Amino acid sequence: MTLSSASYQQEKGRFVPVMKDILARPSGRIGLILVFLHILLALVSPSIAPYDFKLQNSALMLSPPSAEHWLGADHLGRDILSRTLMGGREALLVTGIATPLAVMWGGFIGILFGLVGGRVDEVLMRVVDAFLSLPWILKMLVLIVTFGTGIGVLIPTLTFFYGIPVIRVARAATHDIIARDFVWAAKARGHSRISIIWRELLPNVLDTLMVEGAMRWSWMLLAFSSLSFLGFGVSPPTPDWGLMISDARGFMSFAPWGVIAPVIGLSTLIIGINLSADALAKALGIDRAQKAPM
Repeated sequence: MTLSSASYQQEKGRFVPVMKDILARPSGRIGLILVFLHILLALVSPSIAPYDFKLQNSALMLSPPSAEHWLGADHLGRDILSRTLMGGREALLVTGIATPLAVMWGGFIGILFGLVGGRVDEVLMRVVDAFLSLPWILKMLVLIVTFGTGIGVLIPTLTFFYGIPVIRVARAATHDIIARDFVWAAKARGHSRISIIWRELLPNVLDTLMVEGAMRWSWMLLAFSSLSFLGFGVSPPTPDWGLMISDARGFMSFAPWGVIAPVIGLSTLIIGINLSADALAKALGIDRAQKAPM
């Protein structure tokens, strides 16, 4: 990270060198390819899916892979390949919106209270500790059961709960910066807190927040799929990997293809994001081990 006040034009100018550094690493190339392929499939899957994902055929119930249905059919006779291709759309949409929102609000609060310091900062961190001490699934289920399911509930729920750990990371990164001379100089010039955050702190914490965002994305995907698996995510017949795994788990002993396909879809996306996040952290000179959730 830079240790002097940097403009956002300079941050934009770093994009190409950082991308070259990521692509120079085998793990970075593999990760970006996996993520790109999943995003591409999510965009074009309605056009390339061989069958309607809602189409049921009782004659095909739990049928194995064949020339007509490459990945077989599920317990309702629906084509598994079509549903697997479409299964990542909702997950990418929800988490693709919720992740940057979580990083933005959590990052701002963490930087602000890291700058303010004192008793207010201590009280905030005790509140954060209280939230982090509870299992995430219980916290989310309370809101989802109260307000219902659907994208309109899932996005703000994931945004809120996954923004809380970002507060701790942003606050710690801010504490590493606020003692620097250029921050003291800005305070001496009478700059407002918002000005100091925007011009002095955020450019220097941005690298950490970018890596944190990449990490949060993979965890948020797992959370979204877990909620769908439990029946609190998307509603049938919308194709979703977590929901597909839940529907097919009772038939694993004699029809495992219903589970294998969505598991491969979800795992390859998460592996791709994690490999990309690792390569991004190395390119930016950030130790991911120190940014682990608490």
